[in-house]
Amino acid sequence: MANLTARKNLTELINSANASHEGGLKRSLGAINLIMLGVGAIIGAGIFVLTGEVASQYAGPAITISFVIAAFACACAGLCYAELASMIPVAGSVYTYSYATVGEFFAWIIGWDLIIEYLFAASTVSVGWSGYIVSFLKNLGIVIPPALTSAPFAYDDALGFHTTGALINFPAMAIIAIVTVILVIGVQESARFNNIIVAIKTTVILMFLIAGVSYVNPGNWVPFIPENTGEFGHFGWTGVFRGAAVIFFAYIGFDAVSTAAQEAKNPQRDLPIGILGSLVICTILYIAVGLVLTGLVPYPKLAVPDPIAVGIDATGLTWLSPIIKLGAIAGLSSVILVMLLGQPRIFFSMANDGLLPPAFSKVHPKFKTPYISTIITGGVAMALAAVFPIGILSKLVSLGTLLAFAMVCLAVIILRRTHTTMERPFRTPLSPYIPIAGIIACFGCMGFVNIFAWELLGVWMVIGIAVYFLYGAGHSKVQQQLKK
Repeated sequence: MANLTARKNLTELINSANASHEGGLKRSLGAINLIMLGVGAIIGAGIFVLTGEVASQYAGPAITISFVIAAFACACAGLCYAELASMIPVAGSVYTYSYATVGEFFAWIIGWDLIIEYLFAASTVSVGWSGYIVSFLKNLGIVIPPALTSAPFAYDDALGFHTTGALINFPAMAIIAIVTVILVIGVQESARFNNIIVAIKTTVILMFLIAGVSYVNPGNWVPFIPENTGEFGHFGWTGVFRGAAVIFFAYIGFDAVSTAAQEAKNPQRDLPIGILGSLVICTILYIAVGLVLTGLVPYPKLAVPDPIAVGIDATGLTWLSPIIKLGAIAGLSSVILVMLLGQPRIFFSMANDGLLPPAFSKVHPKFKTPYISTIITGGVAMALAAVFPIGILSKLVSLGTLLAFAMVCLAVIILRRTHTTMERPFRTPLSPYIPIAGIIACFGCMGFVNIFAWELLGVWMVIGIAVYFLYGAGHSKVQQQLKK
């Protein structure tokens, strides 16, 4: 019988991560690289795609309040991430933290949950990328047949799953294939590529804000919180909170910084800088974009796949629209890159622990990257992107991410009690109040996610539990040590 609460030894964990050994991951990322990595993951589908959905269907101009609520939950989780990542600078993110604090089975559940956050998110964002690239090419007179640019399946609360008549989303598959090749070649090269893209999309967002602010019509902000339609989660305060739960997708990514812990040059110093720095920068930009966008366009008209471009069109500055679309394409590309970078490194840690087959932990002899798990991740992400629309997976990703963030906050509370003397280069302030506030905020937002996303999460977790007992428990290195 497996010991479900078996834990890793923290001291051995850190020593193993810091040890220089042949075949290990290459330490090549500095603080600026990590901030750019975080910004690259955060600014993407949330700001370029989901802002329109949230404003038009849930919160109206009060999307800015939704951003603040989601940012508060992220800030609490971010402070906890910073403490854990600085004291446990190993690959695997919250999966590894959980393994050292609350035990193997719980860690497995979190690791399985993180697949939703990273792998599923990469697929989701690639669908948004497809929408912008198709629109941009159409402006140039290049039309890709709709049957090759849309998902064959769709979902809504009234009809459930239904077919769309499309065959496959080819552009979404193509961008994942390209990014996967880049990641196999090497994380340093990937970071350089990411830095260039982050600079482009940040510039484009600033251009949108500067160009749009003088065209804002304050009348579009009235009423700031539209009256509830009588249906839970559609405007009113329940809509604001549902908007926060949906828009939470816009914030995922800062925790991807922690998955690169074993590739950071100085993880104790640089990881907190990377996590918190990227979160602060993106929160400021999000609030500004939410105000300007809803000031430019009446919120009911934002139910479009390219709301930022629609906002610019409303100013009459049509020359800027193609530039905005290029920025969105670049922004979404970097999000896909960071998501596909994070997932293989979680697989890497789980395989090293024996919970997944050894192939997932193989490092390429030349490129020093977990190439097999990167290729597997890319392949599965391509399959999901080919057949599912962004609306189905984005809510599932938000739900899975909120659960992971709550577990990070819990891990800080547990470690403060069980490892009181351990060195903490960064300490979460006002502990345990900040971690408790993070847990409450995350579970509060989870309560506003629709039931369909909960059903999908339940099915995914049942599959994960089956995999653990059929394979992981019998091959776990920690379990084998306990039997000796």
